[in-house]
Amino acid sequence: MRVLARRYVISGRVQGVFYRAETKKKADEFGIAGWVQNNSDGTVEVHAEGTEIQLELLEAWLREGPDLAAVTEIKTEQVKFTELSSFQIR
Repeated sequence: MRVLARRYVISGRVQGVFYRAETKKKADEFGIAGWVQNNSDGTVEVHAEGTEIQLELLEAWLREGPDLAAVTEIKTEQVKFTELSSFQIR
């Protein structure tokens, strides 16, 4: 199975609503490696490494986010695979 890497930048009400913690839980559940961080412009950035199916599952969840979130936009791009072994909150 081919492993891919994607970068997501999520806009909306995504900081202060447990977005990073819940993203880590979902990434762990789906078997995805990578990281999630808050950006200074109010967005959340995710680097995710997994199979096409794993990344589709994660992206579907990122579009909804946790209960208190209000996602307005997600920008996605393919990035270089870096062989991370776990998913971290930065």
